[in-house]
Amino acid sequence: MIDITETDDRQACYALRHTVFVQEQGYTAEGEVDALDPLSHHLLAQQNGTPVATARVYIAEGTAKIGRVCVLKELRGTGLGADLIRAAVELATRQGADHAILGAQVHAIGFYAKLGFEPYGHPYDDEGEPHQMMQRTL
Repeated sequence: MIDITETDDRQACYALRHTVFVQEQGYTAEGEVDALDPLSHHLLAQQNGTPVATARVYIAEGTAKIGRVCVLKELRGTGLGADLIRAAVELATRQGADHAILGAQVHAIGFYAKLGFEPYGHPYDDEGEPHQMMQRTL
């Protein structure tokens, strides 16, 4: 069973992000932890006590920015990513946000669309990876 909870264990979240974004996907380590991390809510998914997925939710002026969403490779395609996004949306709603935004890797637009997010604006580049902003009313 996999449990998704809000956590103060940012180091576990950072370690997952490093594994997925830096080691697997080739993003720079310098940009992975930023000034929003201490100001954000962090979700951690654990399987039998082992961290397997994470996301963060930064809330300002009624907008929840969901980001740093990652699932370990061996658990992708299991529904865990969708459960993680639903948990982020629930957290944002409880915290009073009225809409959520996120920057999706272009290949993941369909994934987020199934969860109620719609693209807006123009695609942009993030360290060589095309991204698209998406939004959803809560």
